[in-house]
Amino acid sequence: MATSGATIATGRRPAPERLPDIFYEDPEPVEDGMLQWEPLREITNLLANYYKGRPGVFTSGGGFIMYNRANGNDRVAPDFYIAFDVDLDFIREHLPNFWIWETGKAPDFALEVASPSTAANDLGPKRDLYARLGITEYWRFDHTGGELYGDALVGERLIDGEYVAYPQRKRGDGAVIVHSDLLDLDFCWLGDGVFDALDPATGQTIDEKARADAARLAAEANEQAAREHARAADARARAEAERAQAEAERARVEAERARAAEAEAERARAGWLASESDARALRAELERVRQERGD
Repeated sequence: MATSGATIATGRRPAPERLPDIFYEDPEPVEDGMLQWEPLREITNLLANYYKGRPGVFTSGGGFIMYNRANGNDRVAPDFYIAFDVDLDFIREHLPNFWIWETGKAPDFALEVASPSTAANDLGPKRDLYARLGITEYWRFDHTGGELYGDALVGERLIDGEYVAYPQRKRGDGAVIVHSDLLDLDFCWLGDGVFDALDPATGQTIDEKARADAARLAAEANEQAAREHARAADARARAEAERAQAEAERARVEAERARAAEAEAERARAGWLASESDARALRAELERVRQERGD
């Protein structure tokens, strides 16, 4: 996955200066926001879950991108956006919105979902603003199939300050697919207002890939656990065999010592018996001599 922008900040950053309450004006409500809710919820959940837990990746389906420290009304609210290489803890703890002057960069990815009241702005002023802010990719999803945006799915990459559309391709089932170089994902409009994201290497949806990856990781963990269990059992068996061998060696040495001691005792007994026999013979000879002398 390609990313752009500042390096992830390290260490604890101090809270930014509080801005005055009069900094903001209340935005006008979107009159037909309910039309966007269902497809927007699907897309937000899909991409937010895909990037959940990844270091330095901030995703949001609400709030403002604010780009002028002197005027809080210089702001824009994408339906969904992603920023790479940012300080997540600092943003979550201290920023009520995405303040570019504090994060050090604009988001990298923005997506809009069509509604009748916002379509013209999404295609014109908002698109121009995203280009000025340097948002690398701008995506538009029209759940009507193109009645509002002209196309069901459009992805554009910023090149030399201008957005250039990625090519579309159609599958045999009529699905429209556009590849994101930034995210290395294939976005897919399946008809009937259905949006999905695919892994370009496998063609799986990112949910399917996540489940497959989880199953693979679980299988690998089980295999690793089985290998470690087998290694532990083998180590225990080797240790037991070594203990048995050591015990047998100790028994052999003890047996040799016992045999040596017995042999030494036998030699001692034999020597004693020989000495006793010699002593009896000597006493008998002395007795014979006395008798011959008539003592």
